[in-house]
Amino acid sequence: MSSKKVISGKEVAVHNNRESCWIIVHGKVYDVTDFLDDHPGGSKIILKYAGKDATQEYEPIHPPDAITTHLAPEKCLGSVEPDTALKIEVKVSDLEKQRLERVARRPPLSEVLNLHDFEAIAKLVMPEKAWAYYSSAADDEITNRENHTAYHRVWFRPRIMIDVTKVDWSTKILGHHTSMPIYITATALGKLGHPDGELNFTRAAANHNIIQMIPTLASCSFDELVDAAQPGQVQFLQLYVNTNRDVTKRIVQHAERRGIKGLFITVDAPQLGRREKDMRQKFEADDPSEVKNAGESDSVDRSQGAARAISSFIDPGLQWSDIPWFKKITKMPLILKGVQRWEDALKAYDLGLTGVVLSNHGGRQLDFAPSGLEVLVEVVEQLGKKRGLKFPNEKFQLFVDGGVRRATDVIKAVALGATAVGIGRPFLYAHSAYGQEGVEHGLQILQDEFQMNLRLIGANTIKDISRDMVDASGLGSHVVSVPGDRLYDSNYESMQHAQLRELKAKL
Repeated sequence: MSSKKVISGKEVAVHNNRESCWIIVHGKVYDVTDFLDDHPGGSKIILKYAGKDATQEYEPIHPPDAITTHLAPEKCLGSVEPDTALKIEVKVSDLEKQRLERVARRPPLSEVLNLHDFEAIAKLVMPEKAWAYYSSAADDEITNRENHTAYHRVWFRPRIMIDVTKVDWSTKILGHHTSMPIYITATALGKLGHPDGELNFTRAAANHNIIQMIPTLASCSFDELVDAAQPGQVQFLQLYVNTNRDVTKRIVQHAERRGIKGLFITVDAPQLGRREKDMRQKFEADDPSEVKNAGESDSVDRSQGAARAISSFIDPGLQWSDIPWFKKITKMPLILKGVQRWEDALKAYDLGLTGVVLSNHGGRQLDFAPSGLEVLVEVVEQLGKKRGLKFPNEKFQLFVDGGVRRATDVIKAVALGATAVGIGRPFLYAHSAYGQEGVEHGLQILQDEFQMNLRLIGANTIKDISRDMVDASGLGSHVVSVPGDRLYDSNYESMQHAQLRELKAKL
């Protein structure tokens, strides 16, 4: 059929089963019959929308071009006749009504005093599906908590009697000016938390002169986020390497043409970690009657959660020998994101890369991976010994992410040799609870904290923050008692065991 054909919703509705499955996304009709068993999220969710408009389910967890990327052009059968498509009736449950009431009772932003506050509000007002995806981490979530706790084992050694009338916390990342030594790191599925998705980060970053790292798995399309940037606004791209190298090459070279200033290649996700909060929530995510009507058996794997539905393309075969290929296809600075030991940082340096992000994927991959802060100390020490490098270093830059909630955390990382720190979840929570205004308020909180803390440690600029201003001697001791962070601990949601199903009375 011609892609220009107009198809009535009545005709689409007939194709509502495994033998002939059509769906509507953004007004277009697609034949997904042959794609059912290849869909990373399983056939169940597609069959739930067979013969109907699936846009509402599709949009929060897929970039707009995902369906055209994975389906052959001829599978687009045409456009649906306006106002004729069958839509799944959205019933507002009592739980959803209660959630909307909580949204209406959010405190004004003036009462949000720190990044912890955003998490506390977001937990109460976000849809359960979004909270499960954003907050979950791998296995027992030890590394997730350790990312934050590690900062508690580093203490300041403040200088006094320094003229701090004027302080300046701006710096440069990969040679590009930024108002503070942070960037909004890549986090997937922004529309799960807010309809505007990652556009909230793009716009807020512009207003605060902060760099945004665009995620491969954004809910918004790449071009949409680049188009939304202000003239001269700096953006990086986080890249999951596709098993199809032609696709990867196309993404990378398109990003370079669009003016992206740095390519951050994720290297810690050859397989997704088990995020049990997300997985457990999915056991309750779908109406069993819908599954039954769709012809799915009870043996369907429902445990993968939102992440699996969009990430099955990631290449587990990525290796060091691929680095020369990346250098051939782009002139962008290349940074490896997800380095977790000094030996690999050294190898990245020797291969001529621009830097590394010392990261464990927010604790979402390998549990008991070390915190980025702890790896930072060993990288600085060993690259100093092996190659005579001093950090921060303009030619080989070290970044850290995971667990950051305060400007003091960032200052500690800078003192230990980092160029800048990536912040992810706090901005997700800010945008989920308050949209773009929330992200901007979070950035302003950090600006205020930087001003205060630079004065209190006796540093006029970021360059004045030095290694002797912190005591990190306890950083490697994982059993040492640390001061409890009451705000962080009150936000952390304990993991749950499997539980007995609710008993229902027969009468």
